[in-house]
Amino acid sequence: MTVHTIGIIMNGVTGRMGTNQHLIRSILAIRNQGGIALPHGDSIMPDPILVGRQANKLQALAEKHGVARWSTDLGACLADPYYTIYFDAQTTLRRAESVKQAIAAGKHIYVEKPTADSLSESLTLARLAREAGVKNGVVQDKLFLPGLIKLKRLVDSGYFGRILSVRMEFGYWVFEGDWQAAQRPSWNYRSEDGGGIIVDMFAHWRYVLDNLFGDVKAVSCLGATHIPQRVDEQGERYACTADDAAYATFQLANGIIVQANSSWAVRVDRDDLLTIQVDGTEGSAVAGLRGCKVQHRVNTPKPVWNPDIPNPFTFSAQWQDVPDNQVFENGFKTQWELFLKHVVTDSPFQWDLLEGAKGTQLAELGLQSWAERRWVDIPALQL
Repeated sequence: MTVHTIGIIMNGVTGRMGTNQHLIRSILAIRNQGGIALPHGDSIMPDPILVGRQANKLQALAEKHGVARWSTDLGACLADPYYTIYFDAQTTLRRAESVKQAIAAGKHIYVEKPTADSLSESLTLARLAREAGVKNGVVQDKLFLPGLIKLKRLVDSGYFGRILSVRMEFGYWVFEGDWQAAQRPSWNYRSEDGGGIIVDMFAHWRYVLDNLFGDVKAVSCLGATHIPQRVDEQGERYACTADDAAYATFQLANGIIVQANSSWAVRVDRDDLLTIQVDGTEGSAVAGLRGCKVQHRVNTPKPVWNPDIPNPFTFSAQWQDVPDNQVFENGFKTQWELFLKHVVTDSPFQWDLLEGAKGTQLAELGLQSWAERRWVDIPALQL
């Protein structure tokens, strides 16, 4: 039996997502379960070093979670042959330069998205990784949510018949920071710092739509900055220069129409912070982060528009839950395990830096559509 110990440079994990999802619930969870089991009794054991700019935060995080090593010297870590994977969860504006250094050092690359702040830079990263022959992947976590896994089952089974449309509702109220602290950092609302909900969420919508329903071929987008002023982490007021809401329509290559509303200025009256409704000729489904419910054509009620009487239907009661039928792991952890197996065993991993560039492309073209107030076609990407 062989234990394949993999040194991982984890850059930018002192932030909320990096700490909770990537360090604690993924890498440390894999370590605590005894690694990733491989055939014939072999296993993979991740061994992280935490990297960032603030020594006090890194030291506190490492000590709290039993991580042996941390560093503020990325160059020294990249020069150490023990570490074979570079992971980046920094803010978008810092990511590309660090990834280029890691590729030049011969490290395999696994990064959060967006992979860069422009399509040209995202394509550069994908090209450099390919030329260097390093394995590379992009976090596409929504694909591994229980609700979307159930939705994918329905698509693959032909449950919907011909899919007609998809409606996506995402968002919640992010407090302005004056009388209640904001749930998101202030840079999200400054375009000069890489903020904006279009840049943040269209990378997600691209891989969700491409992987579940069909290739995205055109976009019409209207953005908005509904809250023009917020209060930052130091209690100072600042002007919001980035969009906090986006109202988009996507056309897929197979004719499916997708409407996607994304907002940090909306109050929630639905089953989850993200819901995806799919309507087809044979049936419909509504998926959230964990649950999914369906309504087949034979169970569909027959309402008649009549505003003069109370509504006789309890529409929410006329849907059936899709069963779990499996144990669902944390989605970030699941994709980490797939990437680590890809590095060690060369097993397939389809979500590479070129796939990540598609998300940057959709955000860029969404912003263009908003600026020009028109539909924009989405060309195929080539390195």
